Amino acid sequence: TGESGTGKELVARSLHALSSRRAGPFVPVDCAALPEPLLESELFGHERGAFTGAVVRKNGLLAEADGGTVFLDEVTELSTGLQSKLLRVLEERKLRRVGGTALLDVNIRLIAATNAPLEAAVADGAFRPDLYYRLNVVQLVVPPLRCRRDDIPLLAHTFLAQYARSLGREPPRTSPEACDALERHSWPGNVRELRNLCQRIVVFDEDGLVTMADLPEPLRGWSAPAAAGQAALPPYEEARTAAMTQFQTSYLRRLLAQHDGNVSRAARAAGLSRRTLHRWLEADAAASSPRSNP
Repeated sequence: TGESGTGKELVARSLHALSSRRAGPFVPVDCAALPEPLLESELFGHERGAFTGAVVRKNGLLAEADGGTVFLDEVTELSTGLQSKLLRVLEERKLRRVGGTALLDVNIRLIAATNAPLEAAVADGAFRPDLYYRLNVVQLVVPPLRCRRDDIPLLAHTFLAQYARSLGREPPRTSPEACDALERHSWPGNVRELRNLCQRIVVFDEDGLVTMADLPEPLRGWSAPAAAGQAALPPYEEARTAAMTQFQTSYLRRLLAQHDGNVSRAARAAGLSRRTLHRWLEADAAASSPRSNP
């Protein structure tokens, strides 16, 4: 479960790739993309002549995934009729093609995803409770990007490098101010929004450096000067210390992201000692710990 764009399919693919079924197929199905009659045929297959246009027998995606994993995205979009048929497949490990009579053995592992609370759908009568309890063996919650801000520099670095390679370019560097803006953004579109922004940055990049000017207005807005009459400025030394700490944290995270977390390479590139970077890391970890933010 998780908001749209958090990477639920990526989690499912990782589970498949790390499992004993990795040699089998991984079959993703978007349950919201197809109307019910077509989705039923896509999932279960059909016999020749089962309906108008069914000129040949067709294996469904469940049969195609035999020995592997089926990923049902937006599983709450399944009709109650399809939910019943899917439950029977999971319980009996057999399926029947549309228009057919024979039961076919099928060996699949099912991973289902939704961005809506399944419990609410069950309470509303939109989702069968027996299927819910059958699916809900292990529930993994993929948190939104705003709840894992430490991932943002690493993800941005990865996406920038990927899109730059696809265009035959060097990955652009990110200024500390732009990196801070990325970390402070709420990311309503989650990882998908960040990935698309990185693609846009690479496409329009001219100087190999991502600055505040390269970011869209919603990301630049947070850094606008406070309006007159708002909270008074703190004493100079206090403000200077806070600004330096913020810069140090942002610079450290971006530096490590550019060097894949290798402290030795990062220290050499920055002209700093490994001891200094380790001291900064310890300070950053202490500031980020729950006990430091009562």
